[in-house]
Amino acid sequence: MTRFVLRRAGGAVLVLLVLSVAVYFLFYLAPGDPARLACGERCNPQQIAQVREQLGLDESVVAQYLHFLQGLVAGRDYSAGTGVLHCDAPCLGFSYQNDQQVTGLLLERLPATLSLALGALVIWLVAGVGTGLLSALRRGGPTERVLTLVTLAGTGTPVFILGLLLLMLVCAYLRWLPFPTYVPFSEDTEQWAWNLLLPWVTLGFFESAKYARLTRSATLETLAEDHIRTFRAYGVGERAVVARHALRGAVPPVIALSAIDLGTMMGGAVLTESLFGIPGLGKTLIDAVRVVDLPVVVGVVLVIGTAVVVAGALADLLYAAADRRVALA
Repeated sequence: MTRFVLRRAGGAVLVLLVLSVAVYFLFYLAPGDPARLACGERCNPQQIAQVREQLGLDESVVAQYLHFLQGLVAGRDYSAGTGVLHCDAPCLGFSYQNDQQVTGLLLERLPATLSLALGALVIWLVAGVGTGLLSALRRGGPTERVLTLVTLAGTGTPVFILGLLLLMLVCAYLRWLPFPTYVPFSEDTEQWAWNLLLPWVTLGFFESAKYARLTRSATLETLAEDHIRTFRAYGVGERAVVARHALRGAVPPVIALSAIDLGTMMGGAVLTESLFGIPGLGKTLIDAVRVVDLPVVVGVVLVIGTAVVVAGALADLLYAAADRRVALA
C-alpha cells in the first residue's frame, strides 16, 4: 500500500509540473501582449512598459517560466517602481486591474466555492446513492420506473434551467425563500445555509442523477455474482446481503467519482455561481475573462487543475482502500 501511495503521489507531482508548463505557455505566449492584457486597455505605453518590467516579461521565455515556477514554490519579488513587491508562495501573480495579489484574491473567493461544492456533495451522495440502491432493489417494479424517470430528467435538464425554475418557483411564485445572497459562514451560519439551499439543491440534483445510475448498475452487477447467490442459498437475509455485500461492490466507484467531481466542482460550477451570484472561483474566472485580467485567469485555471489532479490522486487512494486488489495491481 505504501508503494502504491508513493507512486500515485509522484505521478500527481509530475502532472502538476506539466500542468504549470502548459498553462504558462498557453496564456503568456499566446498571440497578444501579456503586459497590455495584464495592465488593461486604458494603460498608456509607459505603464505597459512598466508592467512588462515588473512581471519580468522582458526576459527570455525560459527565465520567465523559471521565475513563475519559483513564485509557486518559494515566492518571488516584483519590481514596483522604486520599491519591491514581495509575493509569498504560492505566488500566482499580481492583478493590476484589482491592485491585489492573485493568491489573496482567490483565497477570498475559495470559501464560497467550498461551501457550494461540499453542500452539493452531501446532497448528491445521499440522493444519488439512495435512489440508485432503491431502484436496484425494486427492479422491474413501478418504483424503479418512477426513479428511472426522475434520474433521466435530472440528467437531461441543464443546470441553469433547473436553477432558473427553482428561483422562479420558490422565490418569485411561492415566496418560500428570498432570492439568495451569499453570506459567509463566519458571519451567520443560519443565513449561510438558507442562502445556499437552492444552489445546493440545483447542483446536487443535477449530479445525483449520475450517481443514481452508477449505484444502480454497480449494485445489480454485485447482486448477480456467484457469492451473493451462495449467501442466499445458505439462508442469509436479504437485508444482510445488501448491507454487507452488495453495497461493498457499489461503494468503490462512487467514492472515486465523488472525489473527482468534488475537484472539478472547485471551478466547474461556473453557471451555478453566476446564476445565484455566489462570489466563488467560477464567477471570478468569468469576471476575469470579461476584462481580460490575465494573471487572475491563469491563477484560477491553475487552482482548478490542481484541484482536479489532487482529487484524482485521492480517488485512487480511496478506491485502493475500499478494494485492496487495486493497490496490488
